[in-house]
This record gives sequence, C-alpha cells and structure tokens, in this order.
Amino acid sequence: MKIYSYTDLSKQNIEDLCLRQLSDDDAIADRVKNIISRVKAEGDKALFSYARDFDKVELKQLYIEKQEIEEIASTIPEDAKSAIDTACANIRKFHAAQLYKEDAVETMPGVSCWREARAIERVGLYIPGGTAVLPSTFLMLAIPAVLAGCKEIVVCSPPQKDGKTNCYLAYCALLLGIEKIYMAGGAQAIAAMAFGTETLPKVYKIFGPGNRYVTQAKQLVLASGMTAIDMPAGPSEVLVFADETANPAFVASDLLAQAEHGADSQAILVSTSSELIKETLEQVEIQLKALPREAIAAQAIENSYAVLVENTQQAMDFSNTYAPEHLILATDTFSELIPMISNAGSVFLGNLSPESAGDYASGTNHTLPTSGFAKAYSGVSIDSFIKKITFQHISPEGLTAIGPTVEILAEAEGLQAHKNAITIRLKSRNGY
Repeated sequence: MKIYSYTDLSKQNIEDLCLRQLSDDDAIADRVKNIISRVKAEGDKALFSYARDFDKVELKQLYIEKQEIEEIASTIPEDAKSAIDTACANIRKFHAAQLYKEDAVETMPGVSCWREARAIERVGLYIPGGTAVLPSTFLMLAIPAVLAGCKEIVVCSPPQKDGKTNCYLAYCALLLGIEKIYMAGGAQAIAAMAFGTETLPKVYKIFGPGNRYVTQAKQLVLASGMTAIDMPAGPSEVLVFADETANPAFVASDLLAQAEHGADSQAILVSTSSELIKETLEQVEIQLKALPREAIAAQAIENSYAVLVENTQQAMDFSNTYAPEHLILATDTFSELIPMISNAGSVFLGNLSPESAGDYASGTNHTLPTSGFAKAYSGVSIDSFIKKITFQHISPEGLTAIGPTVEILAEAEGLQAHKNAITIRLKSRNGY
C-alpha cells in the first residue's frame, strides 16, 4: 500500500486519488451490450446458452421450485441454520422499524395533503454466486422486499455445478417464503429481469450487487428506460479512520475483510499516526498469508493506500471527498466525529464494530452505494421497495382560499386551461 501525506496533496490530487475509475469499463460495456441484446432477442434460449458458456452447466430448466428448495434447504448444517436465523431476526427487526404512516397536513384551511406508501409490485433480486456465494445478500434484499409488501419477488442467482442452488440460499428462500429461484447469473440475469423472457417475468426494479458485468448491465438497462435499479455500484470498498487509540491488528483485519471481496476492491486507511499506519501495514502482511483468498486480497491491497493526516478535520474532509461505501471510525472518540460525516454508505463506530458485523447480522443493510455515490445515494432499505403517492382533498372552503393563487400563477405562465380548471369550479360554487 502506498502512503500519502494529506498536507502534501493539492485539492485536485485528493479528488484524483478518490476517483474509482476502471480502465476496462468500455470493453466490458461492449460485451454487456451484446449480452443484453441477445437476451432481449432470444429470451430463454440465450439464458440456456450462457449457462453452458459461463457457468459450465447444462440446465434442464431455468428455475427450481418450492419442493426442490425445501429438499436442498434440509441439507444445511445446524450451525449455519442457526446463524442465518439470528441474522434474519436482526435484519427484520431493524428494517421493520422503518415502516411508518405519515400524517395528513392541512396546508391552508380546507386544503389537506398527505402521502401514502405503496410497494413496488414486482422486484428483481440478484444474488451473486461467482467467487463467493452470498446468503447474506439474499437476506438483505428479500427481507425489506417482504416487509414492504412487494407482490412478486423474482430471485436470480447463478447455478452451481449441479444446475441448482446451494443449501444456504435455499434455506434463506424457505425462511422468507420465496418459492422459486431462477438459475441465471451475470449480465444475462439482469437483462432477463429487465426485459422478461418466456420464463422470467419482467420486473419494475432490480436490486443487488455483482461484478463489473452485473454493474454495467444494471446501468445499461436503467439507461434504456426498461427498469429502475437500486443504485449505481462498483467494486466494494472501506475507509478506516484510525488514531492512536486503535488496535493495528483490528484495523488490518478490517482492511483485509474488504480486500478479500475481489481484486478490484479498495481498502483505504486514514490516520493521524504514522506509527499506527506502519504497524497496521505490518499486520496486513502477517494476516494476509493466512487467508484462503490471499491472492485476491493481495491484489486489492496493492491497489489500496494509506493517508497520513494532521488532525481529525483533515481525516473527515478526506473521507467525505472519498464518500466510502463503508466507513469505520477506529477511535475511542468516534462520537465527536459523527456530526462531521456527510458522505458514507454505512458507518461503524469504535474499535469493536467491524464492518463484517454489518455485512452479516447486526441488522443494517449491506447493499450500499460505492464509487463515490454515497454523496447522493442511500443504502437499500424499506424505502427502496416502495414509492410514495401524494394525495390531496380540497373542500369548498379550501377552493375559495386557494383558487385565486392558482389562477394568478397559471395566468402568469400562460396556461389558460389550468386557470380555467379553478375558475369554472369557483363560478359553479358561486351559482354562475
């Protein structure tokens, strides 16, 4: 990891350092466009073909149903079952608290306005299954979808070597009442959910993380106007601010936990202590050697860096410019820094709050904005699966009160029919 001094960097240097640009985005985009076009044109035929080409499996059908899901789920180890139950309960409890009803507001006498939530009727959830199978993502996406009341939840995940899903995903489906899992992965799964095929229904919004092909596919189907997506996203990332109260071994473990996601992940260390940086990087080398995914994590660490700052203000300024997906405040004085945070997907406070707790079981959602999009986007929540519809009712008294205002503004804009919609009602009420 390269080490930078914040005071030696210009504003432009800092902004450049915080960019997460991938050199092969254009090449990937071209490949993904071809996949999307083929799925749109050929439907199921393309999905069967891509399963052979990419997943190395000959599928007989593109989904598994309730009975088979139950059979696969029955093979889950008891300790994994218990862990998923605990995580599910915590995630459900956190997200259920986000359900609330807004009060009506009388903006002026006789004019009442309010909003009501309605679930998105058909949503698509993409559960990755490439270098790592993620039952935690299944929980993070499906639980708020179920709580929101989505009528149809379409789940896609790449097939395993036997053409099925694994016991962990099957158990999540069983736990959440999902009775069908579609065996489709990658950009082709995103295209199938966006356009629909003979087997897969078209959805109104697509959720879920994935590799760069999945990310490109989500952005392209959004641009096509065919479906909405949860958020723009890229490789996973963490920024750890650590001061002299931090434990270097803890900090190193947090950096590596993010690095093992993929070779293009980023793990950024920001510290007021050069000694802490030195000791943390030594710990990174020690802990790295013990990881089964050492090669992947090592590549990510190679593309990561540390920043030495003079004080916490500089640290938070850098963090807000970077806008990390995950922000860890490895310091005993984290409460003083909370008001200084303006851009972050999810924040982990103190030396005993690792990002992995949020990834799995604390209750918060781990589907978060990356690549600096935390400046404008939130992570997945109940709100992601609903839309708010406004309502209003105007009484005779309210029409008299608000009418002249609308007439004047409509006339000022040259929209006579808008004005007339008020005038004709006022005249009718006044007996003209």
